[in-house]
Amino acid sequence: MAVQHTYPKLHNAMWPGLVGKGSPGGEPTIDLDTMLDLTANTSVDGVKFDGVDLFLFDPHVSIDSSDADIARLADKIGSKRLAVGSLVAPVWPPTGGGSAMGSDHDRRNFLTQVRKACAIAQKLRKTGVRTYGVVRIDSASSPSEWAKDPEGNTRTIADTFRQACDIADGYGERLAAEGEICWGGMHSWKRMVQLLEMVGRPKTLGFQADMAHTLLYTMGYNAPEDRLLSEGFDWKDGSTFDAALRTVAGALRKWTIDFHVAQNDATVFGSGTHDKTGRHCLPTDPNGKLDVVRHAGFWLRDEQGRPTRAVQHVCWDGCMFPNATMMQRGTWADVLRLMNDVRNAHGWDAPVPAAV
Repeated sequence: MAVQHTYPKLHNAMWPGLVGKGSPGGEPTIDLDTMLDLTANTSVDGVKFDGVDLFLFDPHVSIDSSDADIARLADKIGSKRLAVGSLVAPVWPPTGGGSAMGSDHDRRNFLTQVRKACAIAQKLRKTGVRTYGVVRIDSASSPSEWAKDPEGNTRTIADTFRQACDIADGYGERLAAEGEICWGGMHSWKRMVQLLEMVGRPKTLGFQADMAHTLLYTMGYNAPEDRLLSEGFDWKDGSTFDAALRTVAGALRKWTIDFHVAQNDATVFGSGTHDKTGRHCLPTDPNGKLDVVRHAGFWLRDEQGRPTRAVQHVCWDGCMFPNATMMQRGTWADVLRLMNDVRNAHGWDAPVPAAV
């Protein structure tokens, strides 16, 4: 497992300790200290995780954290020789936000959470623990609600996102819209492109691609009119699968500013209060449909096969893994090994200048 490249940096997401947990039907949450220790204590042939991505929500990191709280958080993470990368803004109604296509009150709540998240992001930069990464958002709306007025709701989401861009610009931050089948107006690869183009702020708003979710885009979950693979698709047909993934990546790659390495078995899964979305699988899952290292190149390399260098780090998102799985040391060793394989296959050896 020799290190061939130093970029992109390798991060572990902290929110799998929270998402789909701590609510009826879900397992207990895993505290931030435990998630940090699991990350910092993982090493494979001398390779370690470089950092973490954070969810700005209790009990991990309060969106209303004080300056002293942020300083303590930076010291804690830095003491474990980890950096902070991207942050997830808690824009959903249950976390204090509101639908981006909802009432004026809902949209104000959405934008308030974006503002608070960008302020925390800026403060973490000033501590030195965070030198790259974005603030992640989504529509905080369901596909079923969006479908009641597709074009009107998309226009409203775009207007809310433009206002969010104004906020992010004021803090020197960039926003990444998470492409996932459970977010209305973002649940289809075609609708995702439409929304990004409608917002029209490419220097501030980009796309966050997660390999588990973008695979579901090809299957048309929640958007059968945009499916690229036929119903009952034969997964032995690798060339057709590759063509579908290339179509999705080709449409969204130029917007991609945040990237999650992941495996998926072509099924959906939900836990607790989290709606069903692409199931994240372990790297060694025999049912996984992705050739993760090779397919990551569809996103991390351009049409000429050159590394895009569009992201400074990549993240592993193990959302809704059972707690018992997450507490096993072998889980994170397998993840780290796979992520380093992705970096060695598609990486580079110098930081990328910050976007102006």
